[in-house]
Amino acid sequence: MTAITDLTLDLAAVRRDFPILDREVHGQPLIYLDNAATSQTPVAVIDSLSDYYRRYNANIHRGLHTLADEATAAFEGVRSKVQRHLNAFEPREIVFTRGTTEAINLVANSWGRANLKAGDEVVVSLMEHHSNIVPWQLLERELGIAIKVIPVDARGVLDQDAYRGMLGERTKLVCVNHISNALGTINPIAEMARDAHACGARILVDGAQAVPHQAVDVQALDADFYAFSGHKVYGPMGAGALYGKASLLESMPPWQGGGEMISRVSFERGTEFAAVPHRFEAGTPSVADVIAMGAALDWVNALGIERLSAWEQWLLDHATQELEQVDGLRIIGTAPQKAGVISFVVDGAHSQDIGLLIDQLGVAIRTGHHCAQPVLNHFGVEATCRASLAVYNTPEEVDAFVEALRRVLGMLR
Repeated sequence: MTAITDLTLDLAAVRRDFPILDREVHGQPLIYLDNAATSQTPVAVIDSLSDYYRRYNANIHRGLHTLADEATAAFEGVRSKVQRHLNAFEPREIVFTRGTTEAINLVANSWGRANLKAGDEVVVSLMEHHSNIVPWQLLERELGIAIKVIPVDARGVLDQDAYRGMLGERTKLVCVNHISNALGTINPIAEMARDAHACGARILVDGAQAVPHQAVDVQALDADFYAFSGHKVYGPMGAGALYGKASLLESMPPWQGGGEMISRVSFERGTEFAAVPHRFEAGTPSVADVIAMGAALDWVNALGIERLSAWEQWLLDHATQELEQVDGLRIIGTAPQKAGVISFVVDGAHSQDIGLLIDQLGVAIRTGHHCAQPVLNHFGVEATCRASLAVYNTPEEVDAFVEALRRVLGMLR
């Protein structure tokens, strides 16, 4: 394990940026370990939201007054920030959405409907979040496509031999998460993209759990589509983005119709659509949330994604070692390459009971199926407890969480 002294991170300064960490829950200091569901927001993001509504709240694009100009400039400026953060080739490859789920549905309903037909195959991993399963099942029912599922081994690692074996001339799209929200497994996206492209298929990556925890370079990964949510990377809810290669986006029809996504509407001549990316952004977006998402990316970049990632990996190692000492506890997902997600079950204790009782001790974890029922069923469980880490978490919080867990299990057994 990396020595803690080797990680150049001012943890006290980081925590001061998050006012919510000062509160108490049931008379106990809050220990927030539900970061895979949503991360907390730093003061810079809160201030960005307040500043927008206090100073330049206006609808964007086409307005000629000062507030509209300022809002438009700030909104479009975030497009460039996201482009740089993902190392996309150009800003127009970034489409703003409400989050990862909407981004995947955009691909399914635009690219999918235009390019998939009966008999075509979509390859999906067993460990996907439901948002990267259900849209393809809807197309399966409607279009007659076939879904193939990449299996996982006992550690929660995708079977790459099986994956390569199911690729063929009928394969049109591969859908896979970069990091599993239920297991923490980090998948080899660049390798999987190479294999998909070798058979002429495209690859869509769910990056909701990756963007908050590690550097992402969509050009190096050679992803065709890559989606993430702002609220998991220290930003607000209601904003996210889809990266798509420009050539693909240009070939795709709009998914939703309305204002902003058009260049001309006529009853006589029909509708001419706007250029990429605006043809995919119908209606008034969540302007304040997109701008605040940009502030969150600024905060992450100022801290340094490498330092953030290194700290979380140290915490993951520490938490894993401590939890492995708890009698009857089994970690679900033990891949050698993992991010800061630990799912576990305990003999003789229901996950929901653990979650409710440990909350009384000030500890926030997530319990349930985590919108990943297929992979949990594969491991023979219906629900797990999930502790997920962020850069503001501390070793002392991890130790307090493990001690609280032991107290809870003492009540339940």
